[in-house]
Amino acid sequence: MSGTDVRYGVWATIGEPRTAAALTGSGLDWVVLDQQHGHFDDRAMRETYGLTPDRSLPLLVRVRANDAGLIGRVLDAGGDGVIVPLVDSADEAAAAVAAAHHPPRGTRSWGFLPDTLRTDRVPFVAVMIETAEALAAVEEIAAVPGIDMLFVGPFDLSLRLGTTVDALLADTRPDAPLPRVLAAAAKAGLIAGAFGAEPARAAVLASLGFSWVIVTTDAGLLAAGHLQRDLAVRAG
Repeated sequence: MSGTDVRYGVWATIGEPRTAAALTGSGLDWVVLDQQHGHFDDRAMRETYGLTPDRSLPLLVRVRANDAGLIGRVLDAGGDGVIVPLVDSADEAAAAVAAAHHPPRGTRSWGFLPDTLRTDRVPFVAVMIETAEALAAVEEIAAVPGIDMLFVGPFDLSLRLGTTVDALLADTRPDAPLPRVLAAAAKAGLIAGAFGAEPARAAVLASLGFSWVIVTTDAGLLAAGHLQRDLAVRAG
């Protein structure tokens, strides 16, 4: 897979809506607001959406848990879709899909909110493969109707497998963890995504075949800006 086939994204954790909104115009292809390990509470999430009413790229939210109330709340607020953590089985994947869709397809509650009224809007649903249990069931998870993306969290997955992130990325045997996820996604016609966190690891993930890859974080971009400023000052 060439670099032109890859959609590179940025992961926002700081919780500052104006910074997150600016990321939608950064030249990257998609943006994730992190509610699980980041500082995006409901207010910060809604303010970010308010600052990006005409966005042309996906603005997703990693919810805190595979919980119907949390998933529905993100979508009611105007999110394009959700990334659901710690999905370990096909049943848990099916629950995430059901929570994202109104009846008759799912169980999502209806309310008098602008985005709830748009019942024809199809939410994007990604489930995270980040545990040994999820890896063992990845083919069954991928076969669940309504899943759009298998998203690998390599840091948690490497911890659960008793290895390191770099060793996980370097293992290219056909039955190795990452090739297995890629094969399951390809067979089911799903997007294969992964959290690279920084450019070097993102490049490795892209070379393996992941097509949606997080290349940096908002904090990482700010740190890089400070470094460039410091280098410019020293050079001057």
